[in-house]
Amino acid sequence: MAHAVQSHGIEMEFGSNGTRTKVLHGIDFTLDMGRLTMLVGPSGCGKTTLLSILSGTLRPTGGDVDVMGRRITAMADAEKVRFRRDRIGFIFQQYNLLPALTAAENAAMPLVAGGMSLGDGAGRARAVLETLGMGAHADKLPRQLSGGQQQRVAIARAIVHAPALIVCDEPTAALDAQSGRQVMDILKQVSADPGRAVLVVSHDNRIYHYADRIIAMEDGRIAGDSADDTLPEELHVH
Repeated sequence: MAHAVQSHGIEMEFGSNGTRTKVLHGIDFTLDMGRLTMLVGPSGCGKTTLLSILSGTLRPTGGDVDVMGRRITAMADAEKVRFRRDRIGFIFQQYNLLPALTAAENAAMPLVAGGMSLGDGAGRARAVLETLGMGAHADKLPRQLSGGQQQRVAIARAIVHAPALIVCDEPTAALDAQSGRQVMDILKQVSADPGRAVLVVSHDNRIYHYADRIIAMEDGRIAGDSADDTLPEELHVH
């Protein structure tokens, strides 16, 4: 199976020289195409830090990361920004929608960042929103949408430019159970594309069963992986 992400020996420290704190300890990590991989663990274990490094928004203090065959840890900042814009989609716990733009315009933002006009981008985004059951809401502002609907707009924004990697940081944490299931149903469908990988960071055990693979973290280290049957029983993917 093709790897979307390969990393070796990732380390991360924060703080000044006198008070540096190490939060990641030599992590080796792979992410496969065509699968939904879930990174789980308690708050403060390093999940979001690892996600930020794997998606190129944070530079590690040690180790290397390859994404789609490109070593992002060796890229200059400007090159990394372009790579993220073109190849990675982001979904967050907070939807980060622009309040003055419609759903279609918000979903079009990656296309606009790539040079497309807002009108043309919104037209393409409408088609994506339609596939997510949001076609009737394309012209609404974020304040006119429920939390689950706003998260579906955020998903449309993450996939409108057909990225190969989609990273999701606690995408269901702000949602009720039904809205969370709807969002995960969509992400599961999106992850089935053999040319795409989806990585979800979560400590919401209501959604663990959506994962094709679960990787558990603890204290800045990989503590278990369903791929090699080292997960605790309560985290096994059924």
